[in-house]
Amino acid sequence: MMSFALLIVGLFLLLAGGAALVRGASGIAESYGVSPLVVGLTVVAFGTSAPELVVNIIGALKGETDIAFGNIAGSNLANLGLVLGSAAIITPIAIEGQIIRRELPLLLLATTMLMVMTLDSFLKGFNPILDRSDGLILLLTFGVFIYIMVMDFVRQRSDPLLTSIGSHSPMLEKANAHDWMFVAGGIIGLTLGGELSINNGIQLAEILGVTTTVVGIAVIAIGTSLPELVTSIIAAMRKEADLCVGNVIGSNIFNTLMVLPVSALVYPLSIPPRGTTDIIVTFVFAAALIPVFIFRNKVMSRLSGGLFLAGYVAYMIFRVSTSSPA
Repeated sequence: MMSFALLIVGLFLLLAGGAALVRGASGIAESYGVSPLVVGLTVVAFGTSAPELVVNIIGALKGETDIAFGNIAGSNLANLGLVLGSAAIITPIAIEGQIIRRELPLLLLATTMLMVMTLDSFLKGFNPILDRSDGLILLLTFGVFIYIMVMDFVRQRSDPLLTSIGSHSPMLEKANAHDWMFVAGGIIGLTLGGELSINNGIQLAEILGVTTTVVGIAVIAIGTSLPELVTSIIAAMRKEADLCVGNVIGSNIFNTLMVLPVSALVYPLSIPPRGTTDIIVTFVFAAALIPVFIFRNKVMSRLSGGLFLAGYVAYMIFRVSTSSPA
């Protein structure tokens, strides 16, 4: 099927473009004396979410808001169910108290805010939409999140997450003379990949007789979440729990408070059918980490990981099977 093949090519270009952009930007930043730690917290964090950002911006520019919303909702679900569940199955993951106290409450707050913003039909009596004012509110909350993180890092210079980022980011080890070429190639790859993903995602939805939201949540979202999946699996194998869980939760915060609102500023996003349900299920996955932390001796066991993965697969089956024809 040509549309599916071109969609895979688009996802590959997105991932390759994001990796090239991170490598080039990291080398350039280090050549100007920026510490690897700062680069890891900025360039690397942005690079792993660059595919979602590009897909959403291009989707918003084309007016394909359903596929843009589905991409973020699906990425957040995949991060918690597929990525974290798979990593825990490989090896039990110790959950640090700092993540439960700092990052997870911010993620739950962000998810709750987004959920309320999707309830326009109940609260205001018209079709739900994520408009520019909603986007600005989420972006302001992202600013608060960045401020809290920076202040915590200033007060706790021995933060284990920072140490993990500094020691397990091979792309930060050295710069080379081709950094600008990597940046240019990364931007080109992201742009072409975004175009192919959106255009062929729409065509694939028409061929399969499903909504573009389902293609976004079940195909494009998984493809754009591959950097998080690979990073978390490697971190789990190395028993670097902070990097693994922190990578997933940080990516979801970035998607909810930066990628989605930027898309809404470009073009207001209509909330597709069952969009609110997607957000509620994401909230449930995130909240489930709290009892795991409290009652499972701060360890996400293989059983817990299996339940997360099974829950994700079950919801994806439900989501696809109940999708109305496009």
